[in-house]
Amino acid sequence: MEMIRLGRTNMMVSKLGFGGIPIQRLSEDEALGVVKKCLELGITYFDTANAYTTSEERIGKAISRQRKRLVIATKSLARARGEIEEHLKLSLQRLRVDYLDLYQFHGVSDFQSLDLVLDPNGPMAVVEEAKRAGVVKHIGITSHQIDVAKEAVKSNRFETIMFPFNFITSEAADELLPLTREHDVGFIAMKPLAGGMVDNATIAFKYLFQFPDVLPIPGIEKISEIEEIVKVLEGPWQMTEAEQQDMKRLKEELGTRFCHRCDYCQPCPQGIPISTAMSVKSSFKRLPPGRSIQMVAPGMEKAATCTECGECETRCPYRLPIRETLAELVKWYLEEKEKFHTDDLQNRMAH
Repeated sequence: MEMIRLGRTNMMVSKLGFGGIPIQRLSEDEALGVVKKCLELGITYFDTANAYTTSEERIGKAISRQRKRLVIATKSLARARGEIEEHLKLSLQRLRVDYLDLYQFHGVSDFQSLDLVLDPNGPMAVVEEAKRAGVVKHIGITSHQIDVAKEAVKSNRFETIMFPFNFITSEAADELLPLTREHDVGFIAMKPLAGGMVDNATIAFKYLFQFPDVLPIPGIEKISEIEEIVKVLEGPWQMTEAEQQDMKRLKEELGTRFCHRCDYCQPCPQGIPISTAMSVKSSFKRLPPGRSIQMVAPGMEKAATCTECGECETRCPYRLPIRETLAELVKWYLEEKEKFHTDDLQNRMAH
């Protein structure tokens, strides 16, 4: 598989990486099979996180005999010293490694969070100490908010950044990628399939593979998925006229409802985490049902209190019908929640 340089980390990684969210949904044997297939296909970059329940442990079991040739990346949502110390120790244990190639500050999508991360007495100090000790080789950050991401890159404190990048959410190509190149920061593309909204993997990855220094990390749940993407990687990447038209059509259709999670719609008078609520279906696609309900419940309960004042829509740069979409998603969420509780009760009664 083709290798690319990941910014000033100088690590050479496979041009296609592995995202570790969906394997939480599988049985352990199925999850190990998926990871091992990715290894067979030549993937060397594996991304996971402390917050991804069983993901770290499963990746750790699958890679145990191939550690030296791999780049292992994980991340933490912690914003305090003590908590990130615990997360770092736990990640090393779960992954069965004595060092991490890349340790990332997870989900830094507002300036307050960025300030907390960069506080000289905060979590950055812990990770920098781990780097001096050789336990962490490189330090990165992940974000969903373009302005925060740009400031993080300009700070020169991070060697990589992970940000949503696909042919629908393509702002990164114009605003963030030039900046990462200027500062030699490795660019890791999350959500290459727009959080599950794009079904056409061929178009999605032909688009991304045109960027020679971008590392896409699709979340993989099935062996057939990674085989399909690797086939696209083998080329040719040039889109046919029909594929270009299909991409244009999908962008027009999905773009009218797709939340870019820029959060320019905030603050909401009702305190609704709008981007989280707008992405609820993506969470359900990627996480186990019980876990997804647990994660999104607070946001969806808030979304149910929407007064339809419309302030958010006046600030949305993409002119999304937020009020209408939230109402539809709240209804969908309540139905899914009821369905899960009914199935769960039946399963418990059966046993």
